[in-house]
Amino acid sequence: MTLSQDVLKRIPLLSQASPATLERLSKVMTVRSFARRETVVTKGSKGDALLFLLFGQLQATSVTADGREVGLNLISPGAFFGELAVIDGLPRSASIIALSHSEVAFLPKEHALELFYQEPSAAAMMFAHLARSIRQLSDIRTLLGMQNAYQRVYALLASLTRVSPGGLIQIETLPTQQEIAIMINTSRETVSRALNELLSQGIVEKDMSRLIIRQPDKLAEMAGQG
Repeated sequence: MTLSQDVLKRIPLLSQASPATLERLSKVMTVRSFARRETVVTKGSKGDALLFLLFGQLQATSVTADGREVGLNLISPGAFFGELAVIDGLPRSASIIALSHSEVAFLPKEHALELFYQEPSAAAMMFAHLARSIRQLSDIRTLLGMQNAYQRVYALLASLTRVSPGGLIQIETLPTQQEIAIMINTSRETVSRALNELLSQGIVEKDMSRLIIRQPDKLAEMAGQG
């Protein structure tokens, strides 16, 4: 499958790239489809490509010293990942799994580095991305340091909320209870009870796969962020 320049232009990292660069990238990028729960990237593998999520949703995961799987950040369409191994040449630092049917584009390492060297806009976006990643890691460390598991659930939900174009505060694609449990190191049953508490108080409302936040101030208060 060959990606057109119009498709590449919709990827934020490539949105300001020159037509010549997009033409060159369209010839070297490949696309693969992944089923739900299929592994896209394995921790420790060779970082030979920069990856872009075209469709679906992914999650970075790692394994603790005692063998427990820990969920890390979620990856949404348009995002790129695998940049650390491309930049420093070391093995992949985390595994990536598909949370739903997903399509991923692969840009070979040498072409990814060439992109950063030749397109200042892409380099600037990469710098900003790395800075955000450092801040997010700090937030996750703080979240996991919370002793109360319910509070960790509320804090995670608060961090996942986004404001839609119509002003609605929501989590567009809510991770499953098991995925949330992995992300914050607790049980699925605890996540279920915490969500039911929010629903019963009218703080949130479930609508298919999304979660609408009706009382964001209350959610922030329960997360210890008020």
